Amino acid sequence: MVKIGNINLPEFPLLLAPMEDVSDPPFRAVCKENGADLMYTEFISSEGLIRDAIKSRRKLDIFDYERPIGIQIFGGDEEALALSAKIVEAVQPDLVDINFGCPVKKVVSKGAGAGVLKDIDLMVRLTESVVKSTHLPVTVKTRLGWDDHSKNIEEVAERLQDVGIKALSIHGRTRAQMYKGEADWTLIAKVKNNPRIQIPIFGNGDIDSPEKAWEYKNKYGVDGIMIGRAAIGYPWIFREIKHYFTTKTLLPSPTIRERVDVCKKHLLKSIEWKGPIVGINEMRRHYTNYLKGLPGIKEYRNKLVTLKETEEILQVLTEIEHRYEGYNFERTPIELMNYHEKCPL
Repeated sequence: MVKIGNINLPEFPLLLAPMEDVSDPPFRAVCKENGADLMYTEFISSEGLIRDAIKSRRKLDIFDYERPIGIQIFGGDEEALALSAKIVEAVQPDLVDINFGCPVKKVVSKGAGAGVLKDIDLMVRLTESVVKSTHLPVTVKTRLGWDDHSKNIEEVAERLQDVGIKALSIHGRTRAQMYKGEADWTLIAKVKNNPRIQIPIFGNGDIDSPEKAWEYKNKYGVDGIMIGRAAIGYPWIFREIKHYFTTKTLLPSPTIRERVDVCKKHLLKSIEWKGPIVGINEMRRHYTNYLKGLPGIKEYRNKLVTLKETEEILQVLTEIEHRYEGYNFERTPIELMNYHEKCPL
């Protein structure tokens, strides 16, 4: 069993990464049903929360069936982060997570996200301000460092543990890498194997198959794995990894019926949570991923991203299910979607 403060997780938990414009309640619901053990909200601006920005406040929506769930905040000001943690506490999540990993320019330029990687002392002060402001367990998500010349994650891990964080998730790239190249898990392993480190260490980056999850679990010794892009349009990644860990056999790829059923469920939950106009519009980014690999799907996909009525969209999805009934999806590594500007990891 893995513990984060008073939260009990199963042995080697699978975490759903916080992804901007992706990890909303409808997406989290289908990931939870498929085996995600711990999930996080989209990252929320501390300044936005304090200003009572509608979009930021809406991201605080969490539901009991999602538990355990963490709310992730970001910012570069100690007082603002501490105050936002108190606001977050009011909706009673299971933990508060601080984002020190988002590499996109609009976040970094404000001295937040991965921008804090250039100033470890500031990172420590920001973290300590949150820890002192809430009774909830505080965790951190970050990267190896700013660039190849400043991979300071070993020092960061020790110092953040010293000020009270209860777990650390590490993405195996620097800020300079963005999402390019391969994630380097060797430094994540060094953090985990540091005898001073007593908190759970979760690895993140490039996990796109059950086989790779098993390999990285054994090779790097982390306490669990955080999965982001590989779950977009493929929430089955969680159940497939768990099945492989237990049986060392691969589950068959989800059938077209399973894919359409989950896509419909995702759509209806999106409409329920966001309303019909926004719910339908924001669901459009997901169809490509759910239907990836189907030959001749472009015609249907073009309909799905232009239709505005729920029943019409559901009808097209039903047509897709009937047309491709019995289609044999080949098992290939999941293509990691490139969401640079959305800052998913």
